Amino acid sequence: MMSDVGRLKMARRKDSRKYAFACATFASLNSVLLGYDVGVMSGAILFIQKDLHINEVQQEVLVGCLSVVSLLGSLVGGRTSDVIGRKWTMGLAAIVFQTGAAVMVFAPSFAILMLGRLLTGIGIGFGLMIAAVYIAEISPAAARGTLTSFLEISINIGILLGYVSNYAFSSLSYHINWRIMLGVGIIPSVFIAFALFVIPESPRWLIMKNRVDEARSVLLKINGDEAEANKKLAEIEEAAGVLNAENNNENKEVWWEILRPSPSLRRMLIAGCGIQFFQQITGIDATVYYSPTIFKDAGIKSYKELLAATVGVGFTKTMFILVAILLVDKVGRKPLLYVSTIGMTTCLFILGLSLTLMHGSGLISPKVGIGIAILAVCGNVAFFSVGIGPMCWVLSSEIYPLRYRAQASALGAVGSRVSSGLISMSFLSLSHAITVGGTFFIFSAISAISVVFVYCCVPETKGKSLEEIQMLFQKEREVQRGEVELSNAEHLVQNK
Repeated sequence: MMSDVGRLKMARRKDSRKYAFACATFASLNSVLLGYDVGVMSGAILFIQKDLHINEVQQEVLVGCLSVVSLLGSLVGGRTSDVIGRKWTMGLAAIVFQTGAAVMVFAPSFAILMLGRLLTGIGIGFGLMIAAVYIAEISPAAARGTLTSFLEISINIGILLGYVSNYAFSSLSYHINWRIMLGVGIIPSVFIAFALFVIPESPRWLIMKNRVDEARSVLLKINGDEAEANKKLAEIEEAAGVLNAENNNENKEVWWEILRPSPSLRRMLIAGCGIQFFQQITGIDATVYYSPTIFKDAGIKSYKELLAATVGVGFTKTMFILVAILLVDKVGRKPLLYVSTIGMTTCLFILGLSLTLMHGSGLISPKVGIGIAILAVCGNVAFFSVGIGPMCWVLSSEIYPLRYRAQASALGAVGSRVSSGLISMSFLSLSHAITVGGTFFIFSAISAISVVFVYCCVPETKGKSLEEIQMLFQKEREVQRGEVELSNAEHLVQNK
């Protein structure tokens, strides 16, 4: 029979898991805002175009500028989070985003609408960068992949809610329906405000600021075992030692080292920034933003049917993220990335082929073409959600040492947002130049390159603490065929 001490330890572990789960859930709320904005704009833009009489170029700029402008928030967010803390940076992100959303709701013209859009973009840049860092820093190693994946499921929930909002309000007058669609996105701010008074500050940030007792208290709640908490505290203090010793010129030195990286840091940056780049350059935001346009090209005509089809896409995208959450800490990051990138490549190719054959040769009937297009789009977002969608946040938040984590994650987010903006702002023009089907052939080719990138540059990090992953990348001769042998890193840590 289990002793009282054993039962007490088990109860503490359960409580600590619930606590870490709650922290990750609250921290990922900002991502709901991003997802909602992406989802709702795909339908709202149809009515904004009619109401404000914007042309196609203005439509592309309105949709895509959010991603580009968000890089400003990402760049500033790294430094801001080091000064005021991880959780209060998330709060600042929510305030800026909600201000922008309110401006868009009451915008009388395209210029004012753009101003609100720019503000929401800056807020998203803050939130995207720091939420992943925060969750990685408060998560136990065994559950870090699952908890960091909450960001992606929050984005997907937001996208689905945006699609549902489009469908629900589409029957109203086009002078008011898009304003209501955008205004509903302000509601999550209530929950974010509550979250800031519930979640703790990152223990790693607290140690950076020499608030050791507070860090120990947080680690005890997360780990549920005093010995384990003290061990983790010692590891973090050792990792943060150099950082605190050189505090005066910290920011300049960190950016200088990132711009002129050592071999090990270079590998981290290639893996972290590269996975963020490929997450977006394969066209996922174009698929989400312009899904009504894609289905219209496939043959669906009415607004209700277009928006109903996008709800199906959003539901698929959200459901399949659950698969990633269940498997990421069991099968690992890399197998899911292989399944994801190969599956996306196939679906994008099928989508491009079906649209091309339907319009070019008439070999596919409109009814069959619509069915294939819907299945291909749903398949693409499903494979995205299984792998590269959530794995991007998992890997980019866990591979960097504490000294570089905030700034390097910000740099990766910049690449992600720039590539997303370029895709979003060029999709309509490119589709007119080479057809919608031709555009998806290009996305398929880029996705095929991402498979090679995963094989050559992305290590497997399942089950390793952040400090062990740092040791892993520091072994400069440990890369063979682009994959790091984690067993050697374990042996090194054990012999220290």
